[in-house]
This record gives sequence, structure tokens and C-alpha cells, in this order.
Amino acid sequence: MDARSLFDLTGSRALVTGSSQGIGLAIARGMASAGAAVVLNGRNAAKLNDVAASLRDEGFDVDVAVFDVTDVAAAVDGVARIENGIGPIDILVNNAGMQFRAPLEDFPVDRFDELLRTNIASMFYVSQPVARAMIGRGRGKIINIASVQSELARTNIAPYTATKGAVKNLTRGMCTDWAKYGLQINAIAPGYFKTPLNQTLIDSAEFTGWLEKRTPAGRWGEVDELVGAAIFLASAASSFVNGHTLHVDGGITVSL
Repeated sequence: MDARSLFDLTGSRALVTGSSQGIGLAIARGMASAGAAVVLNGRNAAKLNDVAASLRDEGFDVDVAVFDVTDVAAAVDGVARIENGIGPIDILVNNAGMQFRAPLEDFPVDRFDELLRTNIASMFYVSQPVARAMIGRGRGKIINIASVQSELARTNIAPYTATKGAVKNLTRGMCTDWAKYGLQINAIAPGYFKTPLNQTLIDSAEFTGWLEKRTPAGRWGEVDELVGAAIFLASAASSFVNGHTLHVDGGITVSL
């Protein structure tokens, strides 16, 4: 097989949750550039439609599925509408997520619950109906977006850290249950990237200075630097990679 064809996503369809901006949008655009038809997801219809129009102007095959991944009924219905109305989901990227920062002793309980629903429960809500359809076809790719916080902790984000640790182990569990049906389930663990979720940190000269010293690469990541990892895990190139978490972090998790 030609090496380049291993990374070709032509003929496949990818659902990317939380894809109106940031990492989700970068991955959606990257997969479209590799030949995939892309389904954008989020809760803001106007924003999604604007992004979809922009991607179509670039020549990409794009659909929109507006539903709340933190609502199990909405997730099941949304997946069914894609499968029955647009076409089979070959690749699922569970990217939707949120952050909230506060000292743990003062962390609001409602925010803790919201983090659990958004960052981990939503992955189960969406993945289960997608996987059922994939199992029936005997193939499929699921990519969960983890974090360096799947391995490391930092002050004021303990609940976020807990959810991202759970993402890593849910990825392992999905592999354990579903690999026998022909599915590959892996995770990408981004380091510190320039995204709207991190804007508060980006705007802090003190934090940026600390990050540049702490990260061997000496800088923030750019979201387009996640595209290669996503295409690899979505493509035939990763046909025997399963239950793995791939760190794209400039080396921050391997250094003191």
C-alpha cells in the first residue's frame, strides 16, 4: 500500500463534537483536508452554520448537527439523525469540553457537576450510540480528547483534572470492550494550546512565562499542530493502535 494512502480519509465521515472553534474546529478542518466529510456539532446553530459556510467555501463537504452532548436523549437523537439523514459515522472525535478555575475548597458544586457532564459523561452519551452503529458495520474510529491533566495536576483545576484522568481510562475501557468488533479507540492529550478555553492563561504574562520555561519546546502549542495526530488516529495508519493516549504537548509531561 502506498504510504500516503494510509492517511487518506476519502470516503469516510467524521463527527466532531464541540467543533465551532478551537481544537474541534482545527481537527474538523484537518480531517476535511484529508478527504473526510465532516459533521460539525455544538449548541449554537448560528455559529456552527457560519463555520460550516466558511469550510464549504474552502471546498470541503460539511454538515451541521446541532445538539447538546451533555443531554443523553439529545445525544442519542442527534446521532440517529446523522446516521439516518446524513450517513454513517466512520470517525467520532469527542472534543466537547469546558474549564472552570477555583480553589478546590471553594469550588462550586454545580460547576463540578457541569464539568463531569461536559468533559466525561458526554463522551459516553455520544460514543455509545455511535459505537453500536460501528459495531454493526465491523469498523470505526473513536478519538477522545484528553489532556496533559490526564497525567498532571495544577492548582485550581482539580475537578477538570479528575475528568481528564477519567477520559484516559474511559478510552482504555472502550478499547477493552469494542476492539473485538473492529473499532479503534484512542485519545489525544494536548498540552497547553492557544484556544478560547485557555484565553485567561494566554493573557497572563506570568503564566506564559512559566509555561515557556516549563515546556521543553519553550512555547504554547498552535491548534493546527494537533491535526496530524488526529488524522493518524482516524486513518488506516493506526489500524493496530488501540486504547492509546497520544500526548501532543511539547514535552511537558516527560520533564521536570
